[in-house]
Formats: sequence, structure tokens, C-alpha cells
Amino acid sequence: MLNKQMFSVVIAMMFLVACNQAQQRQSAQQAKADVSEATSSITLPADLSLEKIVKSEEEWKAELDEDAFYVLRKAGTERAFTGDLWDNKKEGVYVCGGCQLPLFASDTKFKSGTGWPSFWEPIKPELVAEKSDKSYGMTRVEVLCARCDGHLGHVFDDGPRPTGLRYCINSVSLDFVEKDKFKQAVLDQK
Repeated sequence: MLNKQMFSVVIAMMFLVACNQAQQRQSAQQAKADVSEATSSITLPADLSLEKIVKSEEEWKAELDEDAFYVLRKAGTERAFTGDLWDNKKEGVYVCGGCQLPLFASDTKFKSGTGWPSFWEPIKPELVAEKSDKSYGMTRVEVLCARCDGHLGHVFDDGPRPTGLRYCINSVSLDFVEKDKFKQAVLDQK
């Protein structure tokens, strides 16, 4: 009698594990579909170059305002809830404030409650660079513009689905281009 009960329990547990695995596979497939759907709305210019932009500190100072220079070139951080883009709800593209490289789509922006614009993924992974940041007695992952090496912010693994990532980006390191203007700029370059 005890063996039959144990056998039934084992069979029930195996069934639950199999159902859980099937549900995880389905969730992973849906996450991939969500990612491609969100980023497919952005068409990048055909001649988009990731060739490094190298300028002297003096050149950057002449081009950027004081706050942008502090964040982009000195890896500073703006105060939370002070940037002009943390609560932006318009459709469009967030570009690097230093070199105008398209980085994040509004489709991937979410309200994180942190006071900085937050995204769950860049438009394309190669548009941002990452490096280890051990400042302030902790280890974080710094996010940089892949073209001009401007400091953007940090990425954390506490974001929403489908990626689970939170790219926490300084407003001052970004410019925003509305969707129609970005599309027109792409068309003009063709």
C-alpha cells in the first residue's frame, strides 16, 4: 500500500516538473518574440558607423554643456528626478548626447521609479559597450556609448521581462528624437 502511494506521489511530481519545464520554454519563446517585436519598430540608417570618435578633453568641453561633460566624459551621475527624459512618454529614439548614435527605443523604456530613464534593452547590443565599475566600494556594470565611449549609466539585472535587465541611464547623456523625425532622418540619408 505504501509503495503504491509513493509511486503516485513520484508520478505526480514528475508531471508537475514536466509542466513547469514546458511553461518555462513557452515563456522563453514569448520573451524572444517580445524582444524582436519591440526593437523591430526602429530602422537604423544604412550607413550607421560604429567607428570610434576620439576627441580631446578640450574638444568635448567645447561641444558639451557642463552637466553633459561631467556625466559623459567624467562618468558622473545626475541627481535622480532632475533630468528632462526620466518621465518622457513620447515615441521615438534616445541617442547619445555626445555623438548622436541611436541607443534605445521608447518601446523598451519602462518606469523603474529610480528617477532616471530605464530601458530593458538597447536597440542593438553592439551600440552600447559595458565595462566593470568598482567605484564606491561596489561592483557594477557601466554602460558606454560604443562609438564615443561616453558614460551613459549602469545596467542591473532587476529589470522587467523579457530581458530582466534595467539600463539605468542619465538623461543628460541622451538626446531624444521623436519617431517621425527619426524616420525622416533615416529616409533623408538613403
